[in-house]
Amino acid sequence: MLDLFGLAARSFREPGQGPRDQVHPGWPESTPAVRLRDGARVRLRPLTRRDDRDWREQRLLDEPFLRPVEPTAPGGWSACHTSAAWWNYFTGIRAAARHGQVVPFIIELDGHFAGQVTLGAIQHGSLSDCWIGYWVHSAFMGRGLATAACALGTDHAFRRIGLHRVTATYLPGNPASGRVLAVNGFREEGYLRENLHIDGRWQDHHFVAQNIDDHPGTCVDRLRRSGRLR
Repeated sequence: MLDLFGLAARSFREPGQGPRDQVHPGWPESTPAVRLRDGARVRLRPLTRRDDRDWREQRLLDEPFLRPVEPTAPGGWSACHTSAAWWNYFTGIRAAARHGQVVPFIIELDGHFAGQVTLGAIQHGSLSDCWIGYWVHSAFMGRGLATAACALGTDHAFRRIGLHRVTATYLPGNPASGRVLAVNGFREEGYLRENLHIDGRWQDHHFVAQNIDDHPGTCVDRLRRSGRLR
């Protein structure tokens, strides 16, 4: 089997289709592409070893946006975004993806690296769920990119991985993320006290979720009908 994290042997030009793999459903696949209202083309594609530079540069530039909403970085933000730190992160997430536990995506905007979507803690069987997380580079904020990326990731979880339920959390002080999730059909289900260690302290989170049968059609379909996508 080719190392699909490290080699450019497969271009991921075509979205996943056909029967799902029994061990690693939905991976490694790209999603279909969608168009933002301004005409830009967006898709999700697998994280690869070659994303090192873009991933580190964008996250270092966006420390003021990301550090307040992400798990506390051991040793500081800069230390967690060195080349060595990237390799540790990448090898860990690669192993988890190979075991079907996580699907790490890059957000592509007109072919350029623009952020990340992760489907994590994937469980099949009687639970059949995962969580979704995402971040968008600040240079592309304000265009509906996070909303589109969340829709693509959620649809992939339901339609390609074959899950019944997708969950997410967001900080009370980050209502923008809450709006992205609400527009995509996530519903408030609870409030988690001191849920995660974020930016140096334990912080509460809103807990939201949706099931595959909560809404008609897909997230992308609903965004198109509402005019948020072309």
